[in-house]
Amino acid sequence: MKAWLGLGSNLQHPLQRLWEAIDRLEQLEGIEVENVSSFYLTPPWGDKEQNDFINAVAQVETGLDPISLLHALQEIEGKMGRQRSERRWGPRLIDLDLLLFGDQQYHSDELDLPHPRMVERAFVLVPLCELAATLEIPGHGVVEKLLAQVDSSGIIKLSDEGLD
Repeated sequence: MKAWLGLGSNLQHPLQRLWEAIDRLEQLEGIEVENVSSFYLTPPWGDKEQNDFINAVAQVETGLDPISLLHALQEIEGKMGRQRSERRWGPRLIDLDLLLFGDQQYHSDELDLPHPRMVERAFVLVPLCELAATLEIPGHGVVEKLLAQVDSSGIIKLSDEGLD
């Protein structure tokens, strides 16, 4: 099943954190990283009193079910030192979000698919549009049309030079 993951960090060398997360994803059994967007410098969303983030989106192919994939992402976050705090939308050493799982809509106490706020967030839609502009987000519409409805003016694509 094709899945889409949001990646973000704004602490302790965020660019290095994203590359480390991608490396860890590539090592997981049952997950193949097929594509990763460019990296984007983005203003914080929600809680504005923090550093800018670096965000990206990864497209993966997986044999895992959605909950198992979510747990794998949370395990990577934990191994990378993420500690969940009560500060909602606060600084993150690493943040891995399961955005989409095929065209499935899924709702439980643990997971909502598609990610419930992704269509409001330019930091998700900009890199997702780079990879799949015509992708349909179940219940919401096409990525490029959704992106046109949000403010993406503060998002800066980082140079591809030297990112590898």
